[in-house]
Amino acid sequence: MSIEVNNESAIEVDEAALQRLAVYALDAMHVHPDAELAIVLVDEGAMEQLHVQWMDEPGPTDVLSFPMDELRPGTEDQPAPPGLLGDVVLCPQVAETQAKSAGHPLMDELLLLTTHGILHLLGFDHAEPAEEKEMFGIQRDILVGFAMQERRR
Repeated sequence: MSIEVNNESAIEVDEAALQRLAVYALDAMHVHPDAELAIVLVDEGAMEQLHVQWMDEPGPTDVLSFPMDELRPGTEDQPAPPGLLGDVVLCPQVAETQAKSAGHPLMDELLLLTTHGILHLLGFDHAEPAEEKEMFGIQRDILVGFAMQERRR
């Protein structure tokens, strides 16, 4: 898998952990090994510009997803085809505020937001209660599985 992590924010993060999570999540969703994903971390100003431009909403947000080839999850027998999955854009400053409110470290919040963004790239949404239940269940399973894998490292 080609996963590029680019930190353009002023906050230092464990980029290797974000990359490992992305590999884990894409494997769990049976995405083709030749798929490409970019994870970009930006400051509040850049995120606010993207949020206004693409969502027509004011202020910075925590995560935005920009799908490219509209890939969908595959199965064990038939992985998704290769292609450009898209970009996940994170704002560590917004994530830091959320992490403090939730009582966990910034990296935990960034891992959650990265997983959330990847699932959006794969076509998941949470606008309706049934969709939210499915997406958040998969998100939880990926994060728990990744945490277990990290403990074994």
